[in-house]
Amino acid sequence: MPTIVHAVRNKAVSPKTLAAWARIPVTIMSDITSGRVIADPRIRPLRPLALGTRLVGQAVTAWCERSDFGPVLHAIDLAAPGTIVTVDAGGCLQTAYCGEILCGTARRKGIAGLVINGAVRDIDTIASWDDFPVFALGNTAKGPLAKERGTVNGEIVFGGVTARPGDIVLGDNDGLAIIPAKEAQTLLAQAEERLGMEEEWTSELAKGRSLVDVFSVPAAV
Repeated sequence: MPTIVHAVRNKAVSPKTLAAWARIPVTIMSDITSGRVIADPRIRPLRPLALGTRLVGQAVTAWCERSDFGPVLHAIDLAAPGTIVTVDAGGCLQTAYCGEILCGTARRKGIAGLVINGAVRDIDTIASWDDFPVFALGNTAKGPLAKERGTVNGEIVFGGVTARPGDIVLGDNDGLAIIPAKEAQTLLAQAEERLGMEEEWTSELAKGRSLVDVFSVPAAV
């Protein structure tokens, strides 16, 4: 069955809002959501991101049947600059779903990055690019076997987390968060508040207050 491409009209997030998200560590998102937006921690960047920088953008989703990379081709062709191609390959590491050619095309288009619950290849080349982050579950030299089965711009489950087109993908060296678009404004405000709290805690600890005092820990017996 040919790849199914769903038509979607996502509201674009403003550059100002994306810049605000880029200041939010993934650890903060885990803390304020009790971890529910955090993808499988085994999905890691091919190269560590520069200190203090993050991958952030709206998701273009793809779901691939086993060993079929057709949806990734469609997703990269459709993705707008600044978006993040977000691929569920079911955790398959037996074949790669993209490599230097596909990622190079995405990079030239201005796509912000690619994250995949599956394998990639050509990792020496891809990891040499400091302007195109790729997160993957693993890598293999084996190429895909088909290019015609899957979906694009549908709801997927990415590393245990639901991802929909337009959701905010946030990644750093601690991991990946998928923030539902309908909750993004509320969660951003909560994350900024939590950042302020952590700055206050750090300031108070620097003044010499104890951890037990600052964090209101019940007295030990």
